[in-house]
Amino acid sequence: MDLHVWLAFLVASCVIAVSPGSGAVLSMSHGLSYGVRRTTATIVGLQLGLAVILLVAGLGVGAVLTASATAFTVIKVVGACYLLWLGWRQWRAPVAKVGGDAAESAGEPDLTARQRVLRGFLTNVTNPKGIVFMAAVLPQFIQPTRPLWLQLLVLLATTVMVDVTVMHGYAWLAARLQGVLRSVRARRAQNRVFGGVLMAMGAFLFMFKRSA
Repeated sequence: MDLHVWLAFLVASCVIAVSPGSGAVLSMSHGLSYGVRRTTATIVGLQLGLAVILLVAGLGVGAVLTASATAFTVIKVVGACYLLWLGWRQWRAPVAKVGGDAAESAGEPDLTARQRVLRGFLTNVTNPKGIVFMAAVLPQFIQPTRPLWLQLLVLLATTVMVDVTVMHGYAWLAARLQGVLRSVRARRAQNRVFGGVLMAMGAFLFMFKRSA
């Protein structure tokens, strides 16, 4: 891959990662609830989901999903329902008394590292906008005269590197607010803000069209 092509993709990856989405909301929510270190498990899950989307789009399956009304609708409904469920869980989460552990002052019951990885993975892998976007963007950076797998690995490594950095940044910013959001009322408001945003994103997915 030529250097100027890679640099252009790096810029595109930064713009994509910084743009607010369900992954950013989840990173901020878990950063506020668990702290940056424990949110790393969530971010690992997000990257696994992102890797699946990129490889699927890069191998051409993304174009098939975009062209197939049935396949696209199935993914869209699953992704939308998952975000709605995730947002509802966050909205309804009980607020515990503040303790020494960030998770004890969190907005939802403590999740194991495996559960946080799974939640991050499902959040990204069930997002049809990600597949459509990658299917539209990746071909612009694929050079047909070069080996496809090598290019996909470079693009994947670049995307993951950028997204890990940005998601940790979101988690860090949210974690800085832990000292401010210590009252029951403030933490309940936190739950409803993040839960409401996730549910709004889920509702928006129902209106997402293939033509976009």
